[in-house]
Amino acid sequence: MSRFKAKRIGILTAGGDCPGLNAAIRGVGKTAIVEYGMEVIGFSSGYTGLIYKQYVELKEKNLSGILTLGGTIIGTSREKPFKIVTDEDNDKPALIKQNYHDLGLDGLVCIGGNGTMKTAHLLSKIGLNVIGIPKTIDNDVWGTDLTFGFDSAVIIATEAIDRLHSTANSHGRVMIIEVMGHNAGWIALYAGMAGGGDIILIPEIDYSMSKVCAKIEERYRNNKPYSIVVVAEGIDHPKTMSAARYLSESIQARVDVEARETVLGYTQRGGSPSPMDRILATRYGAYAAQCIAEENFGNMVALINNQLSTIPLEEVGGKLRLVDYDNPLVIKCRKMGVSFGDD
Repeated sequence: MSRFKAKRIGILTAGGDCPGLNAAIRGVGKTAIVEYGMEVIGFSSGYTGLIYKQYVELKEKNLSGILTLGGTIIGTSREKPFKIVTDEDNDKPALIKQNYHDLGLDGLVCIGGNGTMKTAHLLSKIGLNVIGIPKTIDNDVWGTDLTFGFDSAVIIATEAIDRLHSTANSHGRVMIIEVMGHNAGWIALYAGMAGGGDIILIPEIDYSMSKVCAKIEERYRNNKPYSIVVVAEGIDHPKTMSAARYLSESIQARVDVEARETVLGYTQRGGSPSPMDRILATRYGAYAAQCIAEENFGNMVALINNQLSTIPLEEVGGKLRLVDYDNPLVIKCRKMGVSFGDD
């Protein structure tokens, strides 16, 4: 018999979708039900389901067969209940609190990125028992070494770079591949290193077009007839076009070479999660259920030095985990001749 009091908990997934959400839902739900005898409900479409009391009961059978599925079985949205646009918006936090109590919830698991964690903290401040789980392909959530969804996105980007190598070599072209990440360069850095990128441009390191072009010209002088440029979407560039298109046009205007761009876009966020993301999401989910059982609320579960831990939600919201200029991977890339457009 469990020494923990039986509880009724809610789960929601908010913000952009990413591989591993269903694995996290499964990790929370199965652990809560099997280990702790809890009742579990899933709110539809992120915080929207909390506002309008839209939910489904999640039994153990509902959680079978979802580990490998992309997307989220309970849906998601970018609803921000504390963002006031109209007078009606003022009621959203109060509605959430009322619905939370009407449903007899003892805890709420919020799975999402930076914005989701900020809202989770605000909900904890008005009296809800909240636990956060960090997800995003961008890997930019403050307080954890790794978010699930990131590994899957890196694999997809790396496979794309691998395929572009043969085309670049065959035609002697500069191939530019743009990856996601908002203001963080983690995907570009990891996929660029894994895929053998010659130039990697990330938002955290200022680049110069003249230095990018100089690197390409140097490669041609050294009988390297093609170049692979991996660029994060958040680099400084005119917002009237993609970062990849800007680079392509700028390079062709300065260097006598053909340049072609590929923008991966949402393909990085869809599909089945990688084995590592399934494992990480499951670990996070199971640990979140444990935190609820132990009434360890107001925190986000985190992975620090490969150990599960928690960090207060108030320390997470509004911050970003970005690539440091002297990140070990950046240093290793430089030592192998990779340019970041600043040297």
